Amino acid sequence: MMHCGKRHICAVVACILVFGSILICSRKGTHLHSNIIRKIFFQEKNGSPAGHFCRGKPTQNVITPLKDNKTFIIAPYFDGRESKVTRVIGIVHHEDVKELYCWFCCQPHGEIQTTSAEIDVHSDRFGFPYGTADIVCLEPPDCDPTHVSIHWSPHGNIDQLPRFEIKNRKAETSSVDFTVCISAMFGNYNNVLQFIQSMEMYKILGVQKVVIYKNSCSQLMEKVLKFYIEEGTVEIIPWPINSHLKVSTKWHFSMDAKDIGYYGQITALNDCVYRNMLRSKFVILNDADEIILPRKHPDWKTMMQSLQEQNPGTGIFLFENHIFPETISTHTFNISSWNTVPGVNILQHVHREPDRKEVFNPKKMIIDPRKVVQTSVHSVLRAYGNSVSVPVDVALIYHCRVPLQGNLPRESLIRDTTLWRYNSSLIMNVNKVLYQTVL
Repeated sequence: MMHCGKRHICAVVACILVFGSILICSRKGTHLHSNIIRKIFFQEKNGSPAGHFCRGKPTQNVITPLKDNKTFIIAPYFDGRESKVTRVIGIVHHEDVKELYCWFCCQPHGEIQTTSAEIDVHSDRFGFPYGTADIVCLEPPDCDPTHVSIHWSPHGNIDQLPRFEIKNRKAETSSVDFTVCISAMFGNYNNVLQFIQSMEMYKILGVQKVVIYKNSCSQLMEKVLKFYIEEGTVEIIPWPINSHLKVSTKWHFSMDAKDIGYYGQITALNDCVYRNMLRSKFVILNDADEIILPRKHPDWKTMMQSLQEQNPGTGIFLFENHIFPETISTHTFNISSWNTVPGVNILQHVHREPDRKEVFNPKKMIIDPRKVVQTSVHSVLRAYGNSVSVPVDVALIYHCRVPLQGNLPRESLIRDTTLWRYNSSLIMNVNKVLYQTVL
């Protein structure tokens, strides 16, 4: 009995050892499996592998020419407002580019599917042979594309094609209220004082982000831009369009027969709208020497709340442009330390030109980017919802520049000191920037 008992105990011990070994191995396997899962999750979370299986040459530049040399890709954006499409902002020759295809990289395995593109050249081309275009492709069913290549044929070698990440695929809540889009900074831009004053006015009025499509500027201006980038206010989009096309500084082909007008301003504006579609409640489309100046409200937020209440369903608000000639000045706010800084002191220019009945008064805009499909400079070309012109007594564009009615005497101009309401904050803020950058 005793012998039998010992054998029984041995068997039990042996069973326990075998079971323990199985359990340990199982746990090691589970641990290894969860490590693999964690690794994959970590990679996906950190972005490496959304396009991990996508072939093609990744693009680094904002403007990418295709091999046909008649098509230039800026960026693709997901647009699910009507159907699931990828809308590629580009520049094309309006006659020579007839056929393009989207080569979608579908997840999770990187399978390539091609669809024919609709090439929608914007109507505001102003006679130039090249114009802004939406290259629009319906996304294939059962495809969750993260990247796309554009090609003139549905056949070819994907490894030789540029690959673009499709932006705006993930829904986001608007992180800022107001973004200003400035396009384009060119001509070795050096109007430093007025630029800083505009930036500080934008911030006083409620802007959180200013996006600048920069072609060229002075070294002094570079220092100022560096300050605003580090502050977190400015985002620079490099815009070397003259490396690809013959660009005009004029808005119409009849004035300067080049490839594209005004340094591709319209293309930059459309890219800026889509770039900020999910991250900004409103986008302001104006130039660096323009300020949308409220006259009934202290800032843009209260003004837009009021305008939206009065105009439900409206997504485009148009503001009249008014010229404050830099040739007519006052001695008020002649700040000696500012006199060494290149550029215009806007506080000294408070006389505006009167309207001319026979001349169209151009407008600039504050838009809800989610309601805009295509924009031009002074109006929106395609949108969901209404546009409204904002009365001058509510707000106007303060535009300090060379006069358009240069022969008018001072007495014929309208004295408008709305800007002076902000003078103490503006002077203090401008001085802070100048002492950290220029002075």
